[in-house]
Amino acid sequence: MTTLFTPAEVRNAVELLASRSLIRLITEIDDNGAIPHRRLAGTLPDLSAHQLRRAAEAARAHGLVRTAPGTGLELTESGSELADLYDTAARWARRHAFPTPVCEFSSRVRHVLDLLAPSLATERADGLPRPSAARLLSDEAEAALVRPRTLLIQWLAGNPQITRVSEPEPAA
Repeated sequence: MTTLFTPAEVRNAVELLASRSLIRLITEIDDNGAIPHRRLAGTLPDLSAHQLRRAAEAARAHGLVRTAPGTGLELTESGSELADLYDTAARWARRHAFPTPVCEFSSRVRHVLDLLAPSLATERADGLPRPSAARLLSDEAEAALVRPRTLLIQWLAGNPQITRVSEPEPAA
């Protein structure tokens, strides 16, 4: 077995990447292009101002978006690759009716990331999820999960800022 990431790194990364507001922001920009800063609320009306602010701040802080003069928030190369990862995860989930046959895009992505998380901290020889998670899947679905898992590992390896766990501030 090879350790890919520590459990804390995996937890930190999945918590950020599985955020509904981040998923919505990244995929909206990927699908429709840059969003003028003042149009965020109108573009994503299902998210509160607080959710939008936190998603945009997190995306900027982790190098997923940048503010382009005259156009607004646009994806960086890393953000575009994340959008591709989200699409791959959602396609796998839709094809295998995971977690249910009818489900929102961001929920599908969150469930796939949650399913993959345990296999990122400790790699099995075949690279698939641990048996407890895999029991939910058919053999075909489990085999097809290799592609989203591989993309996630590659993306995380290329974006180590996502897995960094901030150290608690020392007590004064």
